[in-house]
Amino acid sequence: MKSQHTSTLVISVLIVIAALSRLLPHPPNFTPVGATALFGAAYFTKKYWAFVIPIVALWISDIILNNVFYAAYYDGFSWMTTGFLWIISAFVLIAILGMLTMNKKVTPVNLLGTSIAASAIFFLITNFSVWISGFTYPKTAEGLIACYTAAVPFFWNTLAGDLFYVAVLFGVYEFVKSYSSQLTVERG
Repeated sequence: MKSQHTSTLVISVLIVIAALSRLLPHPPNFTPVGATALFGAAYFTKKYWAFVIPIVALWISDIILNNVFYAAYYDGFSWMTTGFLWIISAFVLIAILGMLTMNKKVTPVNLLGTSIAASAIFFLITNFSVWISGFTYPKTAEGLIACYTAAVPFFWNTLAGDLFYVAVLFGVYEFVKSYSSQLTVERG
């Protein structure tokens, strides 16, 4: 039982560190959002932690970003951005994808495939939210296409960020696991 607690702690710490990396300068959308969802889904024994820990870590990093780095854009303290619920929706779908594809074994092939799918899910949901809740694009099929087209450069950064952070998170965890008998993974 102790090894399960140790594993949960190590996984949680890696996710928090990844989420806080959003505070460092980075290209737009080059973030660990999809990677933390996949990582938690692959390794947390109690699957509800795959949602709770990364979402809370993401939310805390958002609070810091919004109230320290972007404070000039808000009137007073901001608990969340207007698009946060859309981001969480994408996150939940990515975590479910990770649970379905990596339930039995984490392999480079399924990491690559789920990373690409995670980036696509994030792109589709968050840019749909920009179109549906904003005033920049008309609420027509052409407006939706224009919104997605304008966001394509950000997709490449999202994909690069997901691939980078998936490699780091999974790589660091597997490296640590290979040197510690305290880290285990129980898969159903």
